[in-house]
Amino acid sequence: MKNVIEMKKSYFLLLAFSFLFGITVQGQSTLTLHTEQAKTKINKEIYGHFAEHLGHCIYGGIYVGVDSDIPNIRGFREDVVGALQDMKIPLLRWPGGCFADTYHWKDGIGPQHKRPSIVNVHWGGVTEDNSFGTHEFLDFCELIHAEPYINLNVGSGTVQEASEWVEYVTSSNESPMTKLRKENGRDKPWDVKYWGIGNENWGCGGNMTPEYYADLYNRFATYCRGNLYRIAGGPSVDDYNWMRVIMQKTSLHPYLVQGVSLHNYTFTTSWTDKGSATDFDEGGWFSVLQNTLKMKTLIERHSSIMDQYDPNKRVGLIVDEWGDWFNVEPGTNPGFLYQQNTLRDALVAGINLNMFNNHADRVKMANIAQMVNVLQSVILTKEKEMVLTPTYYVFKMYSVHQDATMIPVNLNCDDYEYNGQSVPAVSASASVKDGVVSITLCNLNPEKAESIDLTLTGQEFASASGQVITSPNMNDYNDFGQNEKVALKAFDVKKPKNGKLSVELPSKSVVLVQLK
Repeated sequence: MKNVIEMKKSYFLLLAFSFLFGITVQGQSTLTLHTEQAKTKINKEIYGHFAEHLGHCIYGGIYVGVDSDIPNIRGFREDVVGALQDMKIPLLRWPGGCFADTYHWKDGIGPQHKRPSIVNVHWGGVTEDNSFGTHEFLDFCELIHAEPYINLNVGSGTVQEASEWVEYVTSSNESPMTKLRKENGRDKPWDVKYWGIGNENWGCGGNMTPEYYADLYNRFATYCRGNLYRIAGGPSVDDYNWMRVIMQKTSLHPYLVQGVSLHNYTFTTSWTDKGSATDFDEGGWFSVLQNTLKMKTLIERHSSIMDQYDPNKRVGLIVDEWGDWFNVEPGTNPGFLYQQNTLRDALVAGINLNMFNNHADRVKMANIAQMVNVLQSVILTKEKEMVLTPTYYVFKMYSVHQDATMIPVNLNCDDYEYNGQSVPAVSASASVKDGVVSITLCNLNPEKAESIDLTLTGQEFASASGQVITSPNMNDYNDFGQNEKVALKAFDVKKPKNGKLSVELPSKSVVLVQLK
């Protein structure tokens, strides 16, 4: 009884101090990892990327040509190739995007000097010489060890054009298309599994109704033959009717569809108020992270619709365009969508990847937009120089999750509050691969460290190590000709004891903890 009285005295004394000095009494954040329940594979394709003919993503960012004085391998930037190999890029989507539905693939094969040019009507109205086409893209994918994902032209193309592209790339039979491929220097077919049938057909891909597109999809998919992973053009953000119609109509021919796409971008406030990529205060920080977290609702609501027609989760949810979209950098071409990349973008990447990991039973692929020089890119280039962005380092850190087994987690954490609104202060996901448990954690709070107690059920571990991405200022970014401000650094982690481990996450940070 005496001990109870003393405990009550201590509690009320703590409350008194809290009242007098403005200290808030908060519960300790906890993360429980159910290692014994790990069974769902996190597809490596969740860590995919997107490269569209947009601005300097392809030309100047990836491809400079064999005659360039920028060091290159068969025309591909040597520094970019090395960086992507080191990041362990698993998959690359091409040629778009909106560009895909104006792209006619036969214009991009054969001798480069004989290829007709094309006006990029979607992005800046620039004229391109088609020197980067099918062979160059697939050569580049082989060079960086990435799976290729090709988006077919449905908006302005034909079924014949699409089926012949598939045949040209994948067939080993004797046919006019395989003969043409061999004439252009490639004897053996490429192993291209992933094919998108149209892009944003509710918008730039044709302004179609979901009913019309679904019927058109079934027609195109029927004639794109082979052991393919066909991806239907799915909804924009929260267009749940589009998802329902696509699932209804394609479920009549289930062998024709293996995935349905979802596109969702994060803005500061809205499409018309995207905000600056670098010039923002805590309000800009908070609103972007708050909007990023809406991805969880989108995944869960679209998945629930898919479950009605596909309860066995045979069809994958393919988030093949996601990331931050801000105003272009001052003085740059508005049609090129060039933006810098700060620590805030690193948090956005980490939070999204955690959400994809935790929904790996349905999310089978995701492609951040875009890989080089466009939107939330992992690499920036300027003539001979290259910059690795904070987002690059998140993908490098999170590569440990590729093809690992997802560990279900229960997270209880404090809220990060700003201006009367709040979001969870911590985001987390975990996986196991080759006996190593990897836990990725994001502290969304830019002002306060977050202590979190980890509990691991079903297994004991002998050692722990860690990495961290953070910086003194939320606006910090890496720029040309300067030392990096945001990069991967070692992070001290104590050895777990009796299945428990305490970690203090620095403010505005992304952290990896690995246990063996």
